[in-house]
Amino acid sequence: MSNPLLEHWDTPHNIPPFEVIEPGHFPPAFERAFAEQNAEIQAIIANPTPPDFENTIEALEASGQMLERVSVTCNLLIAAHSNDELLTIQKRFSPELSRHFARIFTNPALFERVDAVYQASLSSLAGEPRQLLLETWNRFIRAGASLDEAARAEVVALDEELASLQTAFGQNILKDANAFELTLESTEELAGLPASVRESAASEAERRGKPGKYVFTISRSSITPFLQYSTRRDLREVIWRAYTGCADNGNDFDNNETVAKVATLRLKRARLLGYDSHAAYVLDDRMAGTPEAVTGLLDQVWAPARQKAIEERRDMQDRIQAEGGNFKLAPWDWWYYTEKVRAERFSLDPEAVKAYFPMERVRQGAFDVAGKLYGISFQPSNNLPKYHEDVEAFEVIDNDGSLIGIFYTDYFMRPSKRSGAWMNSIRKHSTHGGHDYPVVFNTCNFPKGDPALLGMDEVRTLFHEFGHGLHGLLSKAKYRSLSGTSVKRDFVELPSQIMEHWAVEPEVLKTYARHYKTGEPIPDELIEKLLATQTFNQGFATTEYLAASYLDMKWHGNKMISDGSTVAEFESKTLQGIQLMDEIAPRYRSTYFQHIFSGGYSAGYYSYIWAEVLDADAYEAFREKGIFDQETAKSFRENILERGGTADPMSLYQAFRGREPDVNPLLKGRGLT
Repeated sequence: MSNPLLEHWDTPHNIPPFEVIEPGHFPPAFERAFAEQNAEIQAIIANPTPPDFENTIEALEASGQMLERVSVTCNLLIAAHSNDELLTIQKRFSPELSRHFARIFTNPALFERVDAVYQASLSSLAGEPRQLLLETWNRFIRAGASLDEAARAEVVALDEELASLQTAFGQNILKDANAFELTLESTEELAGLPASVRESAASEAERRGKPGKYVFTISRSSITPFLQYSTRRDLREVIWRAYTGCADNGNDFDNNETVAKVATLRLKRARLLGYDSHAAYVLDDRMAGTPEAVTGLLDQVWAPARQKAIEERRDMQDRIQAEGGNFKLAPWDWWYYTEKVRAERFSLDPEAVKAYFPMERVRQGAFDVAGKLYGISFQPSNNLPKYHEDVEAFEVIDNDGSLIGIFYTDYFMRPSKRSGAWMNSIRKHSTHGGHDYPVVFNTCNFPKGDPALLGMDEVRTLFHEFGHGLHGLLSKAKYRSLSGTSVKRDFVELPSQIMEHWAVEPEVLKTYARHYKTGEPIPDELIEKLLATQTFNQGFATTEYLAASYLDMKWHGNKMISDGSTVAEFESKTLQGIQLMDEIAPRYRSTYFQHIFSGGYSAGYYSYIWAEVLDADAYEAFREKGIFDQETAKSFRENILERGGTADPMSLYQAFRGREPDVNPLLKGRGLT
């Protein structure tokens, strides 16, 4: 039986032939790929020549290319277009992948060669080779390679168990989220919902085999407009409780036990490796450096954010009473009354705003910004392999006419796709061993419509993920492991978050925000209202985010759940400790906090606010000289986007800005000064 994963891909740009790849192809492909890299590792160890940078560090960097090809293709499909068979494969192979890499990076004979190169060559190397040596050696140390045999074995076993638990955690969220749907029929049940929201819900019902009805899910793009507009307070409560209770229902998809196990095992592993906590272990390899530095930043923003949220709560409670309501503002009321206060204060109708943001025009707006800044263009391509009909492909061309890479977009929500928005690369730029063009995906969960109209949050999301895409596309790193978004976790959000600034610049809005029916550009009056609302509800937005960041740090501190207490009690105690008001829930509660329990942000959810310090300060450089100033754009491209993880991130930032970042632009931008 032929297996396309193991064959040469006779496709444009050597992209996976998605149309012929089946779930059953992955298990034998993984097994072959494991064996191939194991043989490559043994060849490095057995090399009779004394270890040097080329025969050890570069050889290790070049190993595992088949495994990377198989695993990134599998992971892409599991995240964006999954099924039960793929989820079963993920559950089987995630611990095997963990075991495979643990065996490599705790292999005593291999580490002996790596350490020999490190001791002999670090001082004589510079630039990318030095950074690759540093990162490679550090990966061995952080995996436990320098520990005794018993401790190494324990770390490997912990990594394997954690891989299984983290996979189960993410799958439980997907299954529990898909199990809930709020199905409505009557006009009374739909009261308050704008036509575009109803149309999106009707399309979702059609996809779920319920024609003539309206289905709302706990995907952000579905639940948020429902909470904003539904006049049915009882139904708002139903969907809010479903969202905040995801994977916390005592059923087969419950994550409570998994949360406690993951946190406990991470602490145990950190202490084996010589750290006081998992947070200390993680942050030792981040820009922040220590848990104290992270907490210091969170505390600096928390006080003004909480005060702003208290003022917002008062405004909404006043509105409730002015309408004759005799109830206290509840969490499921916040979005609804926020819209009422927003409309009253700014005379802004979000539905009228959406009419100016059809998805295709917003995407073209992002493309045009990149063109003006960096001289690149995006040319549609209809002959590239795709895994779903919603996916669109583009060839990215530099200003000299050369091909930069391939860019895919997959923007619409569906049951086979996990929630959220993300960027990933199925191939990174590399010149080591030949020139590889990057192949980058942007994936979102926008409601599908005819046309698909985006709200301002979704507009920012598109620009945000596009910023990650540029980071992957414009990389000029020699080595794959230092390429594109392979940077410190609290630095990776700088290229994405800075792009959000251009999304709402008046001169940019006038180029891409056009009415989907008339083609008329967005009027100045509406732009002024949008800008006036930039800091509106920022108390809520900042507080819910920071609450989740504090929760992340607490789960990964040096104190675990005491005997007899529950995940809910641990969470409640943490949130009481920061005096989070009852009307606001953390952006993610523990049982569905995928970023930290199955994603790559454990002890790292703070990264968004850390990077916002960077992006707000960096954008000031553009404001000072003009938002499309070519000299500033050239510096940002050369010092940030092209460099990937080839140098210390603070040194890259200082090369661009000429100094370390200042927190004040962030506070000003959020209206928290």
